[in-house]
Amino acid sequence: RIFSFLDVVTLCRCAQVSRAWNVLALDGSNWQRIDLFNFQRDIEGRVVENISKRCGGFLRKLSLRGCQGVGDNALRTFAQNCRNIEVLNLNGCTKITDATCTSLSKFCSKLRHLDLASCTSITNLSLKALSEGCPLLEQLIISWCDQVTKDGIQALVRGCGGLRALSLKGCTQLEDEALKYIGAHCPELVTLNLQTCLQITDDGLITICRGCHKLQSLCASGCCNITDAILNALGQNCPRLRILEVARCSQLTDVGFTTLARNCHELEKMDLEECVQITDSTLIQLSIHCPRLQVLSLSHCELITDDGIRHLGNGACAHDRLEVIELDNCPLITDASLEHLKSCHSLERIELYDCQQITRLRHSKKKTHLPNIKVHAYFAPVTPPPSVGGSRQRFCRCCIIL
Repeated sequence: RIFSFLDVVTLCRCAQVSRAWNVLALDGSNWQRIDLFNFQRDIEGRVVENISKRCGGFLRKLSLRGCQGVGDNALRTFAQNCRNIEVLNLNGCTKITDATCTSLSKFCSKLRHLDLASCTSITNLSLKALSEGCPLLEQLIISWCDQVTKDGIQALVRGCGGLRALSLKGCTQLEDEALKYIGAHCPELVTLNLQTCLQITDDGLITICRGCHKLQSLCASGCCNITDAILNALGQNCPRLRILEVARCSQLTDVGFTTLARNCHELEKMDLEECVQITDSTLIQLSIHCPRLQVLSLSHCELITDDGIRHLGNGACAHDRLEVIELDNCPLITDASLEHLKSCHSLERIELYDCQQITRLRHSKKKTHLPNIKVHAYFAPVTPPPSVGGSRQRFCRCCIIL
C-alpha cells in the first residue's frame, strides 16, 4: 500500500534495497500511472515493452511525451499487454504511424484520452481505426497532424460520438465540411481547438455552435475568414462558453462582441489579440456582462483607449477576478489606465510592451499599490543633454522586464 504512492524513480530505488522490496516495488499494482517525460531522451522501445509486461492490466495512465525513440512495434506490445489503458500521451513520438492506432483499436477498447500531437505520420486511417475500436474516447489531440482531412474526421465522429475535447490545431487541410460532421455527431463536445485551420469559415463554425450547446472552450485563433456571425452564433447557442481565443481574426467587431458578452456571462478568458476593429465599446460590454473574466488579451488592438480600461477597472470582474490583462502595442494607452486598474486587487500581470505613453514613474506607483503585480513594459530612456562636442549621444529604446 505504501509503495503505491511512490513515483517511478523512487520505486526503482526501492527495488534495489532487497529481494523482498524488489518484489513489492515492481509489482504491477504499483504502476498504474507512469509519466516518463523526464527520461524522454533515454527511453527506447524495449523499455516500454518491459514496462507493459510488468504492469499488464494494472496500467491505466501512461505518458511517453517526447519519447522519440519509441515506435510502432513497442506500442503494439504495449497495447497487447495493457488492455485497460485509459489515458495515453504520445505527444511528439514522431516515429509512430497508423500502425500504432490500429494496435490501440484492436486491444485497448477502454481508451478515453489520447494525445497524438506532432505525430505527423498519422493519417485518416488512424482516425478510422480509433472509431472502430475505441468507442469510449472522450479526448483526442491530433494537433499538427496535417495529413488529416474531412474524411478522417467523418470516420472518427461516427464511432466516437462521446468526444468532449478535440484539438485540431494546425490541421491545415480541414475545411468546413469536417466541422459539420463534428456538429452533427458530437453533442457532448466541451473543448475545440481549431488554431491556424486557415480554411475554416463561418459556415463550419456556425454548425459547431448549433450542434454543440455544451461548448465551453473554443480556439479559432488565426482563422482569419471568420466574422461576427460566429460571435452571434456562440451567443445564441453556447451560453456556457468560458474560454474564447480569436487572435488575428481581424474581421470581428464590437457588434459581434456585444452579442457575445450579453449572452455568455461565464466568460473567464478571452484572447482578442489583433482584433484590430474593436474599440472601447467591447470593453464596456465585457465590464457589464462578464463578471467572471480573469484573463484578457487586447494586444495590438490599437483603438482601445484609457476610457475602455476605466470601464473595465470599474466592472464586475475587476475587484476579485481579473488576473491578467495584456495591452501590448496599444498606442492610445497612457498612465491613466494604470490608475484605473487600482481596484483590481487580484491582478497578477500587465503586459505593456510598446505602449509609449506609459512612464516609469506611474509604474512605480502602481507597484507600491499592488506590490505582487508583474508589469512587463518598455520604458524609453531619458534623452541626455547635448555633449560638449555638439553631437548628441543616441540611445535605442530598451526593454525592461520588471
